[in-house]
Amino acid sequence: MYPEELVAPMRQELVSEGFKQLMTSEDVDDFMKDQQGTALMVINSVCGCAAGTARPGVLWAVNTSEKKPDELVTVFAGMEKDAVSRAREYTAPFPPSSPSVALFKDGQLVHMVERHHIEGRTAEMIGEHLKEVFKEFC
Repeated sequence: MYPEELVAPMRQELVSEGFKQLMTSEDVDDFMKDQQGTALMVINSVCGCAAGTARPGVLWAVNTSEKKPDELVTVFAGMEKDAVSRAREYTAPFPPSSPSVALFKDGQLVHMVERHHIEGRTAEMIGEHLKEVFKEFC
């Protein structure tokens, strides 16, 4: 686990923009069991691609898209291990990857952006991709 004082600003970047932090496996299950409409889940990370492109791209898409997910949630890899492990069960069959971004519709995974889709891309590229995904599913 990382020191909370290191992670806090990275959490806050999403939470301050309306993302709900899921801290336990129960939080994840409670959220997913009755999930209706669309929900964007960010599996956050301390890595450079999370800070440089994933979080900025996600936030840009959410803040500028005409169509948006109904709910925004996040879990933090390397911190709340049980919550992240449970979230990854919902993103199967995709292998664990952080950062990553999952879009659910009525409790079903409809789109996944894995780390290898994030690395080497700009925040704008990630944001544009997510806006197209929102148009299709939201």
